[in-house]
Amino acid sequence: MLVKNNVFSALASAVLLAACGGAESVTYRPGPGEPTLEQVRAATERFRDVNVALAEGYVRDPMNLCDTAEMMGRPEELGAMGIHYFRPDLLGISGPPNPRVDGAGAHTDFLQPSILIYEPQADGTLELVAVENLVFLRAWQAAGHVNPPSFHGLSYDTMADNANTPVDEAHMFEPHYDRHVWLYRDNPNGMFAQFNPNVDCSHHRNGEQGGHN
Repeated sequence: MLVKNNVFSALASAVLLAACGGAESVTYRPGPGEPTLEQVRAATERFRDVNVALAEGYVRDPMNLCDTAEMMGRPEELGAMGIHYFRPDLLGISGPPNPRVDGAGAHTDFLQPSILIYEPQADGTLELVAVENLVFLRAWQAAGHVNPPSFHGLSYDTMADNANTPVDEAHMFEPHYDRHVWLYRDNPNGMFAQFNPNVDCSHHRNGEQGGHN
């Protein structure tokens, strides 16, 4: 039974890696009007200092979670995300969850990402590992869009809670699209994958590892 489970896990991981952009043979290039990865990095380098992010309106996830693949119902070997800092104004969030987090924004400019992701360090500091944009399905469709947003020719991932599973795959958010860009931490899964096996949540303090975005 253990062998069968291990085989299933390996197959599931392979499928998820492909779905999350882990196919290294694929080359993604910026579309018309989109910034290059070098431009995004130059525009976000200052956020390596989390105090700069806070001064510019980014807010730490109120649930204080360090997100891992396992806690979102994905294979543990996919890795983790980290701690999310977000700009409520860019997401269009105007109030507390009711009952889930929702927003009216349709922001997709990676030169000013709506979310920054940090890895907790052993000394209590935070290290920037990725940037992210997130848009809620209803807001995106209300803006007249039929297809999900995309970046460098790759459609954003779609996140929605499956009521038939014990975990909340949408981490208390209404259904949404998101795209991660791992500019500050090498990711074997791929630059645009959701999770990174090189990110570690074991040093997270005053919170828990969990399933937020």
